[in-house]
Amino acid sequence: MTIKHRNGTLVITGSGGAFTIPDSDEIGRKLCMLIEGECSGEVRAEVARRYGYGKARYFQLRAAYEAGGAACLGSAKRGPKGCYRRVAEVVRQIIRYRFLDHKASPEVIGQKLRQDGWPIGDRSVTRVITEYGLQKKGFTNAGPALPRKRRSRRTARKPSAVACLPVRRRSSAASARSSRTR
Repeated sequence: MTIKHRNGTLVITGSGGAFTIPDSDEIGRKLCMLIEGECSGEVRAEVARRYGYGKARYFQLRAAYEAGGAACLGSAKRGPKGCYRRVAEVVRQIIRYRFLDHKASPEVIGQKLRQDGWPIGDRSVTRVITEYGLQKKGFTNAGPALPRKRRSRRTARKPSAVACLPVRRRSSAASARSSRTR
């Protein structure tokens, strides 16, 4: 049996014929590397290098194959598998702190959690508050509302051109005369 690399495929030839494995077949390539490394007389590090792996990775793949067969040769998803900072208990504490003090900002809640020993960032607290819909819609931290000034009817009815002119106040006698004539 011989294994040759041709035009992006692996060709395994034997006395009965040939079998090709495309480069896109990750598990097939790894299995072929293990077969070639174990059955040929070559150094395993050279065989692994020919397939684009190092010696350590070769032995990792061999251990995985021995533990679970060809199905274990596939690559697993990279990166974190779950939320390691926002665990269920931290989420419960964020919700608890939000309900205890609805005015507490995410920074304050994050600070309380860090003081309790939970390694959580302010952005993670904000995400939890947003995911659970605990944010105040339309809430602004602008302070108390100021009382509105009441405008007199006279200034409210005047056109804008006249409103710019100074308003002369009538004397009390003139206002009394105008109310009698009505």
